[in-house]
Amino acid sequence: MKKIYLASPHMSSQGYEENFVKETFESNWIAPLGKNVDEFENEISERVNVKHAAALSSGTGALHLALKYLDIHENDIVFCQSLTFSASANPIIYQNATPVFIDSDYKTWNMCPLTLKQALEKYNNIGKLPKAVIVVHLYGFSADMDPIIDLCKQYNITLIEDAAESLGTLYKGNPTGSFGKFAIMSFNGNKIITTSGGGMLVSDDEEAIKKARFWATQSRDQARHYQHSELGFNYRLSNVLAAIGRGQLMVLDERIAKKKYIFEYYKRELADIPEIQFMPVNDWNEPNYWLTCILVNSPNNQNIQKNNLKFKMQNVKTEDNSTFNIHNSKLEITPLDIMLALEAENIESRPIWKPMHLQPFFEKYDFIGYEVSETIFNYGLCLPSDTKMTDDDLFRICSIIKNLF
Repeated sequence: MKKIYLASPHMSSQGYEENFVKETFESNWIAPLGKNVDEFENEISERVNVKHAAALSSGTGALHLALKYLDIHENDIVFCQSLTFSASANPIIYQNATPVFIDSDYKTWNMCPLTLKQALEKYNNIGKLPKAVIVVHLYGFSADMDPIIDLCKQYNITLIEDAAESLGTLYKGNPTGSFGKFAIMSFNGNKIITTSGGGMLVSDDEEAIKKARFWATQSRDQARHYQHSELGFNYRLSNVLAAIGRGQLMVLDERIAKKKYIFEYYKRELADIPEIQFMPVNDWNEPNYWLTCILVNSPNNQNIQKNNLKFKMQNVKTEDNSTFNIHNSKLEITPLDIMLALEAENIESRPIWKPMHLQPFFEKYDFIGYEVSETIFNYGLCLPSDTKMTDDDLFRICSIIKNLF
C-alpha cells in the first residue's frame, strides 16, 4: 500500500531549490553564511513584515536567543502556552528561568486571553510578574492576538510569538510573527516550507538581531585572532540550507493553497459524522492550515450534545464561567481508533500535542487554566496533511474514517 505521510518535505516542481543550491556549489560558498543566508533573511523579513531577521539552525535556538536578549535568568518567570510542542518551553529552562503554563480556549486552541488575564493578576498580586509571554500559533491557526497584546502592554511584559507552525498565516490581515517584540520561525522537515532543519528569529529591533547573530556565531569578537568575550552558540544556518529555504519560500503560497484544499476536503467529506469537530477557523484568521486537526467525540462538540448521546456527564466551569461536559464513560470511537485504522493502511497520523503541564518534566511548574488543553489533547487527532497527497489519497483516508463510524 502506498505510504501517506502526515507532512513531509515537498520540493518545488520548478526546481527553485536546486537552482539556488547549484549556484551555491558553483561559487564554492558551502560554509555557513553567504549570499543565500543574507537573502533568505531579507525575504523572510519582507514576507512577515518585520525589519530584521537572523537565520538560525532551529526555531528552538531562535527562542533561546530571544530569551537571552531579554536577560531572562534564574528566578525569572516566563508565561508559556501549555498546548504546544516542548520546543516552546525548553529554552526557558536553558536560561534557568521558571515556566508558568497558560491554558487554551476552544475558540482558537491557542492561549486563552481570559486565562492569561487571570494568571497576570495572580502573579502581579505576589509581585512576580513574568518577563515574557510566549504565545503559539498552533498548527498554523492564529491566536487571538489583540487582547493578548493589550494585556502585555498593560503589564509592560514582552510578547514573543512562536510562529514555528504559522508562516504565511494572517491575523486581521497581518502576518503572524509581526506582533511581538520577537517571533520565531521553524523550517523543520515537516513544516509548510523546509530547509531540512533550520529556523529564524525576527524582530523590528535591529540591535537585538545583530546581537543574536553575534551570539549564534560563537560570540566571536572583531579581532584578528580568535577572541570571545561572551558565551557563544553554534546556531547559524548554513548557506546551502538557506538556498533550499529561498527556493521553498517561492512556493509558499502554493503550499498554503494546497493545505487549505486538504482542510476543506476533509471538512466536506466528513461533514456527515457529527462526532467529528474541526479546529475552528475564526473570521479574523487566514490560517496556513499546516495540519488539519479534529476532535473526536469531544465534550465541547455541540453536534454530539444535540444528538443526545447517553453519556454520563460532569459539569466543569471554564474560564468564562460557562460549562462544558466531560464524558466519564468509554467512548465508542476514539482518536486512537482512527489512528490505528489509518496505520493499518500505511497512513500516518498523529495525536495532538500533549500539554506541557502534563509532561513529566514540566508537571512540577504552575499551570493556570481549566481542562481545555487537556481535553483537546485527549480527544484530538492530526490528520494526514501532506501537500503531495492526491484526491485519491484523500478519498482513501476519508473512506477509512467513515467506515469506522
